[in-house]
Amino acid sequence: MNLEIAPSGIAPTAANYAHAVLSVGPSRLLHTSGIVPIAVDGSVPTDLAEQADTVWRNLLAILEQANMTVNDVVSITTYVVVGEPLAPVMAARDAALRGHRAASTLVTVPALARPEWRMEIALVAAR
Repeated sequence: MNLEIAPSGIAPTAANYAHAVLSVGPSRLLHTSGIVPIAVDGSVPTDLAEQADTVWRNLLAILEQANMTVNDVVSITTYVVVGEPLAPVMAARDAALRGHRAASTLVTVPALARPEWRMEIALVAAR
């Protein structure tokens, strides 16, 4: 069972995520690599919002293969190239999670492994 931790003695989160998630008695843990915006056909969208949607489609496919859902996601780390707008990245996260709140960190980086990649995401899920 995964429980959001939201102490009343600290400020609320800056967006739609949890300060912390406590996993009680998980029997399965899933750790992804940084998942990049490569579509199943090998293409990489140029639009950042489309890249974010592609990354989340890839993550949802991984969760499904592991017999997990977004409700099992406990932690998300998102990497976005410096200067890119953050709103489409956060909107894609919120759409994919459908109201589920996980611990979430967004990091801006100077570059990723390939110049066409403008973002990538790694996550942890527990069930």
